[in-house]
Amino acid sequence: MASVCTGAFVLAGLGLLDGRRAATHWRHAPTLAHRFPRVYVEPDALYVRDGRYVTSAGISAGIDLALGLVEDDHGPDVARSIARELVVFLQRPGGQSQFSTAVSTPPARSDLLRPLMAAVVADPSGDHSLSALAAAAALSTRQLARLFRSELDTTPARWVERVRLDRAQQLLLDGHSITAAALHSGLGSDESLRRAFARHLGTTPSEYRRRFTTTRATAELSCPGPPA
Repeated sequence: MASVCTGAFVLAGLGLLDGRRAATHWRHAPTLAHRFPRVYVEPDALYVRDGRYVTSAGISAGIDLALGLVEDDHGPDVARSIARELVVFLQRPGGQSQFSTAVSTPPARSDLLRPLMAAVVADPSGDHSLSALAAAAALSTRQLARLFRSELDTTPARWVERVRLDRAQQLLLDGHSITAAALHSGLGSDESLRRAFARHLGTTPSEYRRRFTTTRATAELSCPGPPA
């Protein structure tokens, strides 16, 4: 039995995914995990197979799921042939996190965290070390770390890195160089930017920019005009 995108909610609602791994669209993964705590949600997976149940991420990930089922039944050669006909990867590089928005964390309930988070988003390249954030919130570093864990289920450093990564993604799409994106996002160096991309998005800055900047160059190369 298979589901695509938010179809996983139907299977989970029927109890069919209890104790199993599952995927859904990245935007809805936190909701699926919260609503059905007995389901092990994998937010970065394009599709997940667990026993007789297969669940996929967004709509296009249904193609990845279908190719996987074809490969199971008919082997990799048939699946590869179909992938070529569809002009898609047999195994797409990277996970679905490369399509997501890095700061899609739920809003904090705490009056202490909300202005602090807004300040980081407004200026990701500023000094947002644990000690600086704690001082801005008039908390100890330990209190701030506990607050982040209870409200956002992460650490201050990891959350700041995701905000900076989000800014770097936008800078790259706006045409900035990798070095400029690293500097103005607060990630600092090219190497730090590459490590953050690999850790969170499963791809490189150059590959990300190539995939998401525009479709125009690919279309122009793929569809030449009629012969003279």
